[in-house]
Amino acid sequence: MNRLKDKRALITGGTTGIGLETARQFLNEGARVAITGRNPATLDAARKELRDSVLVIPSDASDAAAQKTVAETIGREFGGLDVLFVNAGIAELNPMERWTEAAFDRTFDINVKGPYFLIQALLPILANPASIVLNASVNAHVGMPNTSVYGASKAALLSLARTLSGELISRGIRVNAVSPGPISTPLYGKLGLSEADLKAVSASIQGQIPSGRFGNPSEIASAIVFLASDESAFTVGAEIVIDGGLRL
Repeated sequence: MNRLKDKRALITGGTTGIGLETARQFLNEGARVAITGRNPATLDAARKELRDSVLVIPSDASDAAAQKTVAETIGREFGGLDVLFVNAGIAELNPMERWTEAAFDRTFDINVKGPYFLIQALLPILANPASIVLNASVNAHVGMPNTSVYGASKAALLSLARTLSGELISRGIRVNAVSPGPISTPLYGKLGLSEADLKAVSASIQGQIPSGRFGNPSEIASAIVFLASDESAFTVGAEIVIDGGLRL
């Protein structure tokens, strides 16, 4: 299909999981794609898989100042931008008494601050019309233990989907969000848990999902393709929750 034919798209955190699968689907839909990431190993793996079809930009999503460099690279290589998928994020889970100020700041720097200043830096080159999709989380809605900081950071993204839509729609820029539930991605492997604990946590989470399984990255990417395409031209400031019924 060609729902994104000739559209220029940027995916942050596009080297693994939902970001990488979205890059695949964007390319299949005819888009010209750039991805960012900070891990040299996953950057190299994504480059090898996607070959010359994608522009790979090393960048730290937590560094607000570095977002200007990303925007400059996109402007130089693409001449403008039609689609932005803000996907780079971190999920650090702790009971409230174990949070430190540094860990709190790290979550908000990656999940909120970096994305905010990336959008700001991209404003001069965003097309009219353009679509921004923010990757939030069902944890912004569900009072799950140990997710206080993570959930708050994702709730901030949902707020931005509404407020930035109100501010930018006159420029033809739509901002929407997807809120995945538990998805089978490398994200869970980054929680610092032992393999046994990780299996226990996964089993516990799966038991709370009415659909009885974790979601697949392709199921999230398909929704992002819709929000990036002209099919969603009347969808503004909206949230698509894809959680297997977890929020019920």
